[in-house]
Amino acid sequence: MVVLEEAGLRGGACDAPARYSGASFASQFGFSFCWETAAGFAGTAHMSSVLSYESLVHAVAGAVGSMTAMTVFFPLDTARLRLQVDEKRKSKTTHMVLLEIIKEEGLLAPYRGWFPVISSLCCSNFVYFYTFNSLKAVWVKGQHSTTGKDLVVGFVAGVVNVLLTTPLWVVNTRLKLQGAKFRNEDIVPTNYSGIIDAFHQIIRDEGILALWNGTFPSLLLVFNPAIQFMFYEGLKRQLLKKRTKLSSLDVFLIGAIAKAIATTVTYPMQTVQSILRFGRHRLNPENRTLGSLRNVLYLLHQRVRRFGIAGLYKGLEAKLLQTVLTAALMFLVYEKLTAATFMVMGLKSTRKH
Repeated sequence: MVVLEEAGLRGGACDAPARYSGASFASQFGFSFCWETAAGFAGTAHMSSVLSYESLVHAVAGAVGSMTAMTVFFPLDTARLRLQVDEKRKSKTTHMVLLEIIKEEGLLAPYRGWFPVISSLCCSNFVYFYTFNSLKAVWVKGQHSTTGKDLVVGFVAGVVNVLLTTPLWVVNTRLKLQGAKFRNEDIVPTNYSGIIDAFHQIIRDEGILALWNGTFPSLLLVFNPAIQFMFYEGLKRQLLKKRTKLSSLDVFLIGAIAKAIATTVTYPMQTVQSILRFGRHRLNPENRTLGSLRNVLYLLHQRVRRFGIAGLYKGLEAKLLQTVLTAALMFLVYEKLTAATFMVMGLKSTRKH
């Protein structure tokens, strides 16, 4: 930082003669460099890392990749959600659930709620990828990252994402299940005309905090993307030690493996999260706001009591099929789009793996 000063009015740590500063031009015009202010460069550098074009490219590529992948495999997510929320549905395999949905509700029923889900996913992944890459740029500072740093950065990015985007997921969960034919009589039907109407009715009938139903399990579930990114970045680093560039198949496979591990570890909590977001069960009607620890434990206990430990993993097959394929395709689109954007713009990524 260059500080303008009057001749003879120097003070403190900045009163070293300008002729010894190496800035002879500045000294001739009454300028000197205050070394105490050098720390300001660090803050500026951090801010430039957070607000960088590179972080924006990663965020947009992540959002586009997730929307593309979810659109392709959306019916699998529909089957997964039905199995999680509708406890009395007897069909246990993904293809049988999808056939039932199509037979009872029409050919397009597996894509019901596509727009609100894609909208939420776009916002959610933009926030997550932007936060993840910005924090990583600030912390790693051009050095090679580590598995531990990837996990911590992924966790923090997940918390930010959950707090900002949970209302969108609450609304899209309800819209996606609206009009579904449930076997469970405890489920209260909804009647929303769209995203805005859903927000309006939820706030009017249940209070604004109902938009954050399921926040507690969602915060616990930030370990899912954190674990996913930890394994993804770790596997990518190992492969890049043996080759200079990853193939499309490499990216697809490590994305699939990373997501499969993360999903299996956190699936019981994902089931609780879906039930709380849907919020239309007559079970435990009091104190349902925000999905407190009491409600999480209550729902886990109810699930185990009714269906055994296996009940916590109902719909896992559909979830693994959907989420693994979706994550693999998302990472593939993300990596290719990011690389193509940097190449077209003539830029080089400063992030090291």
